[in-house]
Parts: sequence; C-alpha cells; structure tokens
Amino acid sequence: MTTAVNPSHRFPAVDPDWADWPTGTRVVLRRRLSAAESLATRDAASGEAAKTVTDVIGIVLSTVPGRSVTVRTDAGGSREAVEVTIPADQLVAAKRIPPRPPRRLPRQPVD
Repeated sequence: MTTAVNPSHRFPAVDPDWADWPTGTRVVLRRRLSAAESLATRDAASGEAAKTVTDVIGIVLSTVPGRSVTVRTDAGGSREAVEVTIPADQLVAAKRIPPRPPRRLPRQPVD
C-alpha cells in the first residue's frame, strides 16, 4: 500500500525508535501547538501568522511507548531547565542530537 505524501509537508519524520531512547539522550522534538498556544504566538501588530509547531531541545527523562516522552529542556544561556512531557499524538518530528559541546574558557587578554 502506498501513502500519498504532501509535497508542502516540510517536517522530518519522527524517529520510530523514540520510545526506546535511553534516559540521558539529548534530543530535539517538534510538537504541534494547541489552538490556545498557537493563538498566543500570533502577532497582530506585525500581521505575523500564528505558529503551529514549536521545537523542544532536551535530555530524555522518560518515555512511555505510544503515549509520551518527558524531557528536561536544554536550551542553554540564562534559561532555567524545565521538565516537559509531550504526548505522542503531538509529536511531529523527533531525533537524537549530539551532546552539547563543552563551554569554552573565557579569553584572557594578551600582554
């Protein structure tokens, strides 16, 4: 059986093994926003359309096959890490990504 593919669909596929990802794996997840979340992203002043998806970069804390994946966000910078649970039916794309590179030491002035 062949499935028709929408050529305007630009999202990568969900890794079929996402439910088997071990705890501690760094991942990026694209999830569908709820209607309320989507509406909150609309910028009426600039006319920017509402967003329908958002990305979450994080470390896998747990998975429930066929149900959900829970990650601790890993956006870096001054943002505080947050625990996020994403239901499987909201996943649009999911893949493993490499570990975050180590922080560099601050540059020292040259005398």
